[in-house]
Amino acid sequence: MLDAPKIPGIRKAAAPLRHQVLDYLRQAIISGRLVPGARLVERELIEMMDVSRTVIREALRQLESEGLVATIANKGPVVRELSGSEARDLYAIREVLVGLAARLFVVNAKPGQIEALKSALDEVTRCYTSGDPAKILEAKNSFYDVLVAGAGSDSLSSMISILHARISRWRALGLTHPKRSSKRSRESVASLRAMFAAIKAGKPSQAEQLAREETAQAAAEVMRLLAI
Repeated sequence: MLDAPKIPGIRKAAAPLRHQVLDYLRQAIISGRLVPGARLVERELIEMMDVSRTVIREALRQLESEGLVATIANKGPVVRELSGSEARDLYAIREVLVGLAARLFVVNAKPGQIEALKSALDEVTRCYTSGDPAKILEAKNSFYDVLVAGAGSDSLSSMISILHARISRWRALGLTHPKRSSKRSRESVASLRAMFAAIKAGKPSQAEQLAREETAQAAAEVMRLLAI
């Protein structure tokens, strides 16, 4: 496998084995341990992870549907290359969907969900202080999970879930790139706090606008980094 570290065998647990394998491979791609262009050789994955061919094939098919893997003629499955045009498109879609989630949260969320969103925001702030990109991404994912849950739309939740699987590598890039803007962390925390303030004040249009602005700022940073 090209430029890819060894992947540990899967420890058998209660979760279905195929889900464990899928999560391992997805996180390896998102984190950059499996680099763009790396071949995903079926035989090597079977040996490394100590699972069946069927499980590996199911995982690769799912990753292909998420846009993380591509099947190349005469080469087989590879980690998809990062494309600036695709990143631009995905962030534009995310801006609309996250904005809608913020608006619907104001309209539909229960008091307990507002408190949960505040707790999630506090965790984002703590993780930014720690400076650990993996923890920051996990905390921000949790924040948006709470936001989408409070929006009360199953259709929106499904769309954002699919989108986040596609966009995760760019979000990780924005947090881990050595030339990431020093002000971006402060900017992101300030934007999320402003969005929460609008939500708590019951201002759906303002909440939507602030959510869209935060996504646009994240997109601008990623596009700047891709151009370096």
